[in-house]
Amino acid sequence: MWPGEAHSLKVEKILFQGKSDYQNVIVFKSSTYGKVLVLDGVIQLTERDESSYQEMITHLPLCSIPNPKKVLVIGGGDGGVLREVSRHSSVSKQFFPSVAIGFDDPRVTLHIGDVAFLKAVPEGTYDAVIVDSSDPIGPDQELFEKPFFESVARALRPGGVVCTQAESIWLHMHIIEGIVANCSQVFKGSINYAWTTQLVLCLYTNGVIGFMLCATEGPAVDFKNPVNPLDGRVGDKGELKFYNSEIHSAAFCLPSFARKLIPAKTD
Repeated sequence: MWPGEAHSLKVEKILFQGKSDYQNVIVFKSSTYGKVLVLDGVIQLTERDESSYQEMITHLPLCSIPNPKKVLVIGGGDGGVLREVSRHSSVSKQFFPSVAIGFDDPRVTLHIGDVAFLKAVPEGTYDAVIVDSSDPIGPDQELFEKPFFESVARALRPGGVVCTQAESIWLHMHIIEGIVANCSQVFKGSINYAWTTQLVLCLYTNGVIGFMLCATEGPAVDFKNPVNPLDGRVGDKGELKFYNSEIHSAAFCLPSFARKLIPAKTD
């Protein structure tokens, strides 16, 4: 994904090192970013700035529709997206308790398995789907392909929304163009690309990460203007650190080169 690049952080202490059924896992304390999660040698999350990604991938879609009640999160193993979803009242823990707090919410049902389960989900079940996936390499490649998006669209109600991690405009435009093409064939409502910055992503994907937001046919969805704002809400999950309504709208302002290659579709 990032040929010719190498990045590093100073390690103060290794907190965990082991191998799961799928990945090599390291958790360490860094001198500048707090605790850091590394999977297969790639930094995934740091205490210092995880909120910018987690808040944006969650609240860009959920603040674009009124009263989201049924939300499906695909991926999101660190629990950060669940934490952010649980802020909406209408709906590894040892090392990152402030991130994984969402798993403790009684409204959460955890399903561990393959995304093939979507085929058995009744049509129109969800108001929103959030896909917090890894990059399109190996098994996760299917999460960026047309059959997967068709399954998601089927699981969404009319006017339902999906937000998926959609790589970096600086490094992965060829991947983004493929995602846009697939989504344009599947989703009949609004389709928009948004992006945000994150400190750790300077170590991960060139300092920015994008999100593909799509709506099914039905009640119109204007992703650029939140209709369900979170501004001022705190609750038991603490204050928002990054997201606000102004950043929501600004996230859809693309550089000129990206605007030419990523067409937007509005209802």
